[in-house]
Amino acid sequence: MPALVLLGAQWGDEGKGKATDLLGGSVDYVVRYQGGNNAGHTVVVGDQKYALHLLPSGILTPECTPVIGNGVVVDPSVLFSELNGLNERGVDTSKLLISGNAHIITPYNVTVDKVTERFLGKRKIGTTGRGIGPTYADKINRVGIRVQDLYDESILTQKVEAALDGKNQLLTKVFNRRAIEVEQIVEELLTYADRLKPYVADTVLVLNQALDDDKVVLFEGGQGTLLDIDHGTYPFVTSSNPTAGGACTGSGVGPTKISRVIGILKAYTTRVGAGPFPTELFDADGDALRRIGGERGVTTGRDRRCGWFDAVIARYATRVNGLTDFFLTKLDVLTGWEEIPVCVAYEIDGKRVEELPYSQTDFHHAKPIYENLPGWSEDITKAKTFADLPKNAQAYVKALEEMSGAPISAIGVGPGRTETIEVNSFI
Repeated sequence: MPALVLLGAQWGDEGKGKATDLLGGSVDYVVRYQGGNNAGHTVVVGDQKYALHLLPSGILTPECTPVIGNGVVVDPSVLFSELNGLNERGVDTSKLLISGNAHIITPYNVTVDKVTERFLGKRKIGTTGRGIGPTYADKINRVGIRVQDLYDESILTQKVEAALDGKNQLLTKVFNRRAIEVEQIVEELLTYADRLKPYVADTVLVLNQALDDDKVVLFEGGQGTLLDIDHGTYPFVTSSNPTAGGACTGSGVGPTKISRVIGILKAYTTRVGAGPFPTELFDADGDALRRIGGERGVTTGRDRRCGWFDAVIARYATRVNGLTDFFLTKLDVLTGWEEIPVCVAYEIDGKRVEELPYSQTDFHHAKPIYENLPGWSEDITKAKTFADLPKNAQAYVKALEEMSGAPISAIGVGPGRTETIEVNSFI
């Protein structure tokens, strides 16, 4: 049985939550493998809308076991707030598993994130200020706090002391801030230990045994391919690996066990935060995409930057992730345009470039080369099959599929759980 990876093929916010939720009834485990509460998914179930930030989308499917893997960074206060909100709405969250090796976002990580971003001024990255980057930095610097450390007060104290040795120097001498007390941090972190304990597990063992027992495991990435720390538009990226390779390191499941990699593509393009965006629109079309598509960040609350579909980025996502399929979302948002431009290549220094340039300088100067495709005016939200779509909508999907380099196996025609056309089965 398959292990599937489902990830964003653009800059995030592509609709991964809906795609994961759609598959949730067919899978046994849904695993978040990277990121933290800087990601966000909106899932619509019937007339209910759920905004998830840290929890896997599979938490809304009773038969599914949701897992927070070792590659995720966890803010316990956010986790419990999210769990409380779901419990109050009648969602059973008792099956959640959290890796003991996942790293904890501490209060000092949040403080460092905010003061550092403010200090950067016009060179700021566009971080959410939730401590994600500093927590991953601590992990790499080997001064991070892991979930399992909450159950050994001596080790926890030593690790907090090691982390604050340098950070307090930075806070007091560079940022003119008050030093943070070790005892205060340890005391706060220990308050989470008892409530976390029922969820903590050796998730690497659990997931590998599940696959050995022919269970279906879905790995859910946060953010998107172009925000990957290695393969994204650096330095305007996240601090982890949302690409397919991150599913292995962030969960402890080897690459030979992954059978399918599904990329989520929005029918146009958006991004949140700073950084290059060749197809970004600053006109009435951009405003219309933002308004009709409800383009506001689930976690950040910021308006998303909007632009036309970028096939260069889609091809790049296919290549670096080894994508086997695409799930195309928000096709309904494009209803009403007489013509829909699609970026098929870039112009850089007067030359046509059809692949994503490796040079940051070139990408910053890339100008989109558009091909106009005929639009449609018919309402497509009730379409149940590909044949139900207007001919021009069908042609648009087929053109995107050909340009992007992988088959489109599902199409979102509305925000609801049932408003999806399944062209080919993912499982």
